[in-house]
Amino acid sequence: MVLISKKNRKIILEHLFKEGVMCVKHDPSACKHNELEDIPNLHVMMVLRSLASRSYLSEKFNWQWHYYFLTNEGIEYLREVLHLPAEVQPSTLTKMRPSRPALGGGDGVDDGKGKGKGKGKGKWDRD
Repeated sequence: MVLISKKNRKIILEHLFKEGVMCVKHDPSACKHNELEDIPNLHVMMVLRSLASRSYLSEKFNWQWHYYFLTNEGIEYLREVLHLPAEVQPSTLTKMRPSRPALGGGDGVDDGKGKGKGKGKGKWDRD
């Protein structure tokens, strides 16, 4: 049995809700977690394992790493535990906005010439 302080548990849950996903190396003896520097890896492993056993997270295990993904039930549970409003979403569910306009073409005029190697016609080009 591992005793985890409320402070550490809250930090883990907040990070999980903010990101929507979390990965943990299968190394209980590791001093610190790679994303949360102040928290032992064992504490993160146990909290996420507990949430996965209650079907709040789905788990994938590959090459000694556990990958945890929030489910819809997990999102609702964390909202209740962390006292968050319904408008707040994990970053995996927020839609990324494109940095350039969708219908805007290039700012230059297209003259039909590509940016290929040669300037002239090659030996296979025929008129």
